[in-house]
Amino acid sequence: MIRVINLTPHNINVVGEDGQVVQTFPASGDLARCQVSREQVGEINGIPVNRTVFGDVTGLPEQQEGVVYVVSALVAQAAGRDDVLIPDDTVRDEEGRIIGCRGFARV
Repeated sequence: MIRVINLTPHNINVVGEDGQVVQTFPASGDLARCQVSREQVGEINGIPVNRTVFGDVTGLPEQQEGVVYVVSALVAQAAGRDDVLIPDDTVRDEEGRIIGCRGFARV
């Protein structure tokens, strides 16, 4: 069985076709992030306009046999690894809040 480690700050609920949660992956307490820097490139009506540059990924462990990591789409794209997944096909409640996903995806 593959071990799934959630490196996001939120629990991830996988929701079945019937709308019921079939599995929850709790937040591990460790976070994978991209370093961020900003450079002001302009101004509109007194509001700064910045260029955001995403740098190295931090908090993502080395690849391990039989382990996958669930991260944000930004981290997954920057990492470029096949052991990194993102929540896919999100499920929302009546008020539009994300309550889960139907599966995972690679980017």
